[in-house]
Amino acid sequence: MASLLYCSASIAVSAQSRCRIRSLPSMAVSRRRLVVRAGETDAREVKPTAPESAPAGSGGSSFNQLLGIKGAAQETNKWKIRLQLTKPVTWPPLVWGVVCGAAASGNFHWNVEDVAKSIVCMLMSGPFLTGYTQTLNDWYDREIDAINEPYRPIPSGAISETEVITQIWVLLLGGLGLAALLDVWAGHKFPIVFYLAVGGSLLSYIYSAPPLKLKQNGWIGNFALGASYISLPWWAGQALFGTLTPDIIVLTILYSIAGLGIAIVNDFKSIEGDRALGLQSLPVVFGMDTAKWICVGAIDITQLSIAGYLLGAGKPLYALALLGLIIPQVVFQFKYFLKDPVKYDVKYQASAQPFLVLGLLVTALATSH
Repeated sequence: MASLLYCSASIAVSAQSRCRIRSLPSMAVSRRRLVVRAGETDAREVKPTAPESAPAGSGGSSFNQLLGIKGAAQETNKWKIRLQLTKPVTWPPLVWGVVCGAAASGNFHWNVEDVAKSIVCMLMSGPFLTGYTQTLNDWYDREIDAINEPYRPIPSGAISETEVITQIWVLLLGGLGLAALLDVWAGHKFPIVFYLAVGGSLLSYIYSAPPLKLKQNGWIGNFALGASYISLPWWAGQALFGTLTPDIIVLTILYSIAGLGIAIVNDFKSIEGDRALGLQSLPVVFGMDTAKWICVGAIDITQLSIAGYLLGAGKPLYALALLGLIIPQVVFQFKYFLKDPVKYDVKYQASAQPFLVLGLLVTALATSH
């Protein structure tokens, strides 16, 4: 619940800071030039020339714009811009986390009520809390985006500061409202889904916003992001339909180390801006060659450890199924990511991550039996 609750996401902050701040950077925007004065960093003034559209190559894609990913076409429709800020492409992992949690509960039934509950939980975790996190992150990342992607909605001036802050609050309060509704619907005496949503939202905030700004530290920030995308939505789904147990909490936190690896994948494309503003992402600290091996190591070793756990728990078939899903991930790591983590980041994630999320479901089903 970025990332539910955000992730739940990935939480109120998927990522890189924006809600209410002590000092807003001043922006001066002309047709050709964007000047950003970083009010909350020690970085020197950055004065990039903002292109009028996304980088050449595809001319900008309307589909990419709606998904909130790079290569997006410039857009003037405010509702499309608002959707872009929520990055719909980041919602599926949170939605899938809810599915895994419901499966792990062993108490989900294919009837109208349970399906309706799960859909509401997915809306909370994806569009609302992950959308909140992503919008918040773009708000606090506007200085970095002015360097790396100056054509994005906020640094380019396509949407006003007031409109962005309003969107952050609407998505946050909407997500928390849905969480409270789910607790009432499930008959919880203790509002666990609501508190998970609150916790996720706070994590999202401190991930992106000063003074803590967890994302400035590559290890802590990426682990927080991984937990938001894997643990929080899983916990929400399991708590909604069953009982959230200590062993599941430990198992999902361990799985979040794989989420750390996934989060590192996204750091490579931002290395220039991170270095300029003093953010200690792992590619900045260790260099691209070392960081890419840390990334794949976190993803692969975590899943191998989970497979070992399932084998030790007397569930060899589930362990073998998980191993079978790890193999194609390793193949795509060598085919794409390890060759060039910047050029092939999207292609690698599109090819390998479906096998990782299927592995999550295999693990969830194993724990439910």
